[in-house]
Amino acid sequence: MVSLDSGTETRIPARILGRRKYGTWIAGAVAAALVALVLTSAFTNENFSWPAFGHYLFSPSLLLGLGHTVELAVISMALSIVLGVVLAMMRQSANKVLTTAAGAYVWVFRATPLLVLLLLLYNLAALYPELSLGTLVSVDTNTVITVAGAAIIGLTLHESAYCAEIFRAGLISVGRGQREAAEALGMPGMLALRRIVLPQAMRAIVPPLTNQFVNVVKTTSIVSVIAMPELLYSAQIIYARTYETIPLLLVVTFWYLVITALLTVAQRRVERHFNRGEAGL
Repeated sequence: MVSLDSGTETRIPARILGRRKYGTWIAGAVAAALVALVLTSAFTNENFSWPAFGHYLFSPSLLLGLGHTVELAVISMALSIVLGVVLAMMRQSANKVLTTAAGAYVWVFRATPLLVLLLLLYNLAALYPELSLGTLVSVDTNTVITVAGAAIIGLTLHESAYCAEIFRAGLISVGRGQREAAEALGMPGMLALRRIVLPQAMRAIVPPLTNQFVNVVKTTSIVSVIAMPELLYSAQIIYARTYETIPLLLVVTFWYLVITALLTVAQRRVERHFNRGEAGL
C-alpha cells in the first residue's frame, strides 16, 4: 500500500511468480536431443535406403495390398461389432443358457491364438472335405473357405470376443436407474436400449473400440501366413526378389502409421459427438 499526500491509498497488486519447472525443461531437452539423435542416425545411415523407400512408397502392388488390408480390417471389424453386440446382450440376459453360451464363445476365441485359428480355418478341408446341410446342399470346403474367407472368418471370430467384452463393459457402465426410468415411461426393451442405454454407453465404448479397430488393422499382417495378399505379404513378395528388405518394411510401417493417424482423428470426432454436453464439450 502506498500513501499519497491527499490521504488516499493506492493498492499495488502483488506480482505472482510461477514456479520454475526445471524438471520439465530438462525432460524436454533430453527428449529433443534423443529425437535429433534418432533422426540424424536415420538420415545419415545409408542402410536405410531412403531412395528405395521413395521408389516403393506408391508402388501399385503395395497400394493394392494396402487396399486389401483396409478392406479386410473394415469387413472384419464390422462383423465383429455386430456379433459383439449380440454376444454382449446374451451375456446380460437372464437366460442362463444364453449367458453360458456367450461366455463359452468369448473364452474359447480369446484363449485361441489368432495364428493358430487362421491355420485351422485354412486347413479346414483336412477335417471336413465337404460342407453340407443334410442332403440339401453339399459343397467342397476349399471353394467356401478361400484364403480371403479364412482371413475374414478368423479375424471376426477372434475380434468379436473382445468386442463383446467392450460392449458388455459399456452396458454395465450405465446405471440401472436409467433402465428403470425407461421402463416407467413404457419403453419397450429394444427401444430403451437404442434411445437411452446405448447413447450413454457409447462414451465408455468408443475409446476401447477404436483401439480395437487399430489393433485389427495391425493384426491383418498375420494373415500373410496363409498367403493373403495384404500389405505385408505384398512387401514380402517384392523383397524376396529384390532383397531390399529394410526400405520395404519401412514403407509398410509408414502406411500403418497413416491408417492409425486417420483412425485417431476419427476417434476424437466420435468421442466429441457422444460427449457433447458433458463438461462443456
